[in-house]
Amino acid sequence: MTEVTNLNQAEIKEYLPHRDPFLFLDSMTDIVKGESGIGHYQVTGDEDFFRGHFPGNPVFPGVILVEAMAQAAGVIGCHYRESKDNLIYFMAIDGVKFRRPVKPGDKLEFHVKRLTMRSKVWKFEGKTYANGELATEATLTAMIQSND
Repeated sequence: MTEVTNLNQAEIKEYLPHRDPFLFLDSMTDIVKGESGIGHYQVTGDEDFFRGHFPGNPVFPGVILVEAMAQAAGVIGCHYRESKDNLIYFMAIDGVKFRRPVKPGDKLEFHVKRLTMRSKVWKFEGKTYANGELATEATLTAMIQSND
């Protein structure tokens, strides 16, 4: 039987170096160690970037959606390594597609699944869903390095 783990934001902070205002995960659920998981983020509309992106028509920046998928992928890799002192270096983004805009009030899910793992380099498939609708997809590559 496969063990499934859930993490709250305080527990996520044990694995990732990201902090407010650049942590875009409220929780992670359905983590299958080293394989997959789902990150969650509630878009409040209070995020600072909405002041300029775009006044009168706030749209969650696509590049930050990709960053949030990468953070969810980082949690999967760091949780697998059982290391809580990590550096994560984003190496590549491939095949990015933006399917729908994300707006204040949207509930986001970042579905990440490991494709390959070679030593410190991991490749993931990532998909962002906004209120259940596909919003973004990409293939993400990162190097996860422990400071332990």
